Amino acid sequence: MCLFLDNAIQKKRIMSLQYITDSKGQTTGVFIPIKEWNKLKSKYKVIEQEDFNIPEWHKKIVRKRMEIYKNDPEQAMDFDAAMDEIEKSI
Repeated sequence: MCLFLDNAIQKKRIMSLQYITDSKGQTTGVFIPIKEWNKLKSKYKVIEQEDFNIPEWHKKIVRKRMEIYKNDPEQAMDFDAAMDEIEKSI
């Protein structure tokens, strides 16, 4: 979903966003402070209406992986290391 703030909002104030980057400096996400998020949700009601239909098979995989992690958190790989390993295989 993409939200465009109208000019009136942009002129009133600038959102205090924080950009999330990976180990190579690529922007991978944006952190929106909760106050800002709540203001967006109140202005754009459609945010709350987003339909997230996650297939049951996918939920099962995630639950299984969470259980494995819960039982042995040391086996988890650092995100950046995992991404580096994936990129090597491409």
